[in-house]
Amino acid sequence: MVNAQLERAADEQAGSHGYIHRKDDYLKRLTRIEGQARGLQRMVDEEKYCIDILTQVSAMAKALESVALDLLEEHLAHCVVEAARAGGPEAEAKVKEASGAIARLVRS
Repeated sequence: MVNAQLERAADEQAGSHGYIHRKDDYLKRLTRIEGQARGLQRMVDEEKYCIDILTQVSAMAKALESVALDLLEEHLAHCVVEAARAGGPEAEAKVKEASGAIARLVRS
């Protein structure tokens, strides 16, 4: 756990996250999702029909899932592949970390 945290800190300093080349795209998508959340709050405040709210919740959940899956793909293609090339405990730690992330996504 400590090694993973140290490695993440080193990655952050180096700016070497796999998603960085699409950072603006991710930020735009997350801003859109943020707007969807505000829209949902407004719908509840205005006492809109339950099914209409649920439809919007579903759309927002799918948008978040899409971002999560794209980030996971970037992580696997960049961070995990690089660690696998390096081998050793770093590779094992990255695979375990990715497996944990996948498990959390599946449960959500």
